Amino acid sequence: MTNFLDPAILFFIFGVFAGSVKSNLEIPPQISRFLSLYLLMALGLKGGFALHKSGFTSEIAFSLGLAIFLAIIIPIIGYLLLRRTLNAFDAAAIAATYGSVSAVTFITATQYLDQFNIGYGGHMAAAMALMESPAIILAIVLANKARSAHAKNLNTKQDATSISKILHESFTDGAQLLLLGSMIVGLVSGDDGQKLMAPFSIDLFKGMLAFFLLDMGIMAARNLAGLRGKPPITLLYAIGSPLSHALLALVLCKLIGLPLGNTILLMVLASSASYIAVPAVLRHALPEVNPALYMGMSLGITFPFNIILGIPLYTILAKQFL
Repeated sequence: MTNFLDPAILFFIFGVFAGSVKSNLEIPPQISRFLSLYLLMALGLKGGFALHKSGFTSEIAFSLGLAIFLAIIIPIIGYLLLRRTLNAFDAAAIAATYGSVSAVTFITATQYLDQFNIGYGGHMAAAMALMESPAIILAIVLANKARSAHAKNLNTKQDATSISKILHESFTDGAQLLLLGSMIVGLVSGDDGQKLMAPFSIDLFKGMLAFFLLDMGIMAARNLAGLRGKPPITLLYAIGSPLSHALLALVLCKLIGLPLGNTILLMVLASSASYIAVPAVLRHALPEVNPALYMGMSLGITFPFNIILGIPLYTILAKQFL
């Protein structure tokens, strides 16, 4: 109930309502883009300031290593499961979407932890950045393999998508660079920088997040329509995979011995699905797949589930298990 009464979550629910009744309420794309960049910049600064205080430790190394492992194993498991009922292209696209992460879900989770005074490492923002690309690369490899097999059956030649181009786009993406660059600025400027930037990166953060979640609520309601007529496995996967991925992260964090806050954030990252970075790449790399499929799943079902119910649920599970 505390999560439901949070103003940012209430604005998200209001946005879902506005989108569901087909209201003409909308946030201009330029403003939505600015809000997204602001949240990433503020998150990066916060992480950099925290890293300045803690330094680089073995715990940080284990956390980042586990994040990369999850970003590789989750799309592999997803593809093998989905391939039983879907074609190779659809399975690869969905696996990539759910193998990558949602920055807004992560940012909302950090606010939730702050609200309940649960500490977490500033390096978790770097973990989020590292988990963005592995699933995309894997999806391109799987799609190229499927195209080659299809072309071989037809005795034709099929051009493969360049992985080097995808790698360049992934690692030079503006949002990624802003997040990592902000972390470096926070790390270098330290306590003095934190005092100077506090009115920008702390005082305004909650309001900006609420405004952005309003826009996300509207988009979530409108993308849900894209799932009409889709196979039942897609609906089951949109709810079942976040829970199973979060449990996988929880078990691994327990084995490694990560603290509560970092465990919760890794659970959130593992359970989230990308609706910005991955779809932008897949539109060009996997034109065989209708974007309404993976956008409807990630933004229409998984994102609202995680924002409203998932984050509190993962916190309860982590507290009970650790």
